[in-house]
Amino acid sequence: MLKAGVVGWPVSHSLSPRLHSYWLETYGIAGEYIPYPVTAVGLPAFIAGLRNSDISGVNLTIPHKETVIALLDEVDEIAASIGAVNTVVVRDGKLYGSNTDLYGFTENIFPHVKATGKAVVLGAGGAAKSVCRALQNMGFARIVVLNRTEDRAQAMISELKGEGLATQRWQERSIALGGADLLVNTTSLGLKNSDALDIDLSSLPKNALVTDIVYNPLITPLLAQAQLRGNPTVDGLGMLMYQAVPGFEAWFGVRPEVTAELKAHLLEKIS
Repeated sequence: MLKAGVVGWPVSHSLSPRLHSYWLETYGIAGEYIPYPVTAVGLPAFIAGLRNSDISGVNLTIPHKETVIALLDEVDEIAASIGAVNTVVVRDGKLYGSNTDLYGFTENIFPHVKATGKAVVLGAGGAAKSVCRALQNMGFARIVVLNRTEDRAQAMISELKGEGLATQRWQERSIALGGADLLVNTTSLGLKNSDALDIDLSSLPKNALVTDIVYNPLITPLLAQAQLRGNPTVDGLGMLMYQAVPGFEAWFGVRPEVTAELKAHLLEKIS
């Protein structure tokens, strides 16, 4: 029985077990994907225990993506540059870390991107860093980051380096949308049971793509507002599904497909 799982605190809300279990059943694999509730204090011991366990690897979610790096034997270039690991593979007693959020975000929106001039990114957390690096790789000429704590946005773009990165004050978020080809929300604003994102889309071109990495609710207030004015939108559930592909392949030996049936299966758990 092959084993993998997701490590976080809390972790009961994660859709990853439902996602991976669907693939295991679809491909007839004798395996299981388990949620592991692990506190920050308990993380070093848990990760060390993977070396001699029957677990093929794990995903990391909040709050462990950054702190896990120091506990691993090797981290790939993408994860190192972002400073966060969300996927660990156990191989011959050694632990290898990678970041598949960048891949997940890219696969989710790239087919819908029509222009790569200016992108506006809301937020400056770990997810925002993955998104900005993905946008750099896609060839966006200008990436403007706005965060409620401006110093954090400045620190993030300094770490990312590259031409075209800039920040604006959070209070200017509505004005910053002028001339944008893409708007990405990486904050928790709009997440179920949280405050809505307060933003005026009047300055945003009607052909600009709008995406939100939040997937509960699937159509966030931001996406609803964008759809009402005719902007194309992409929800955040695709990013969750695509980021899971490389890990599943490494742990269970089959590269799974992201399908409409999988999305429908996950949506049954999203109210």
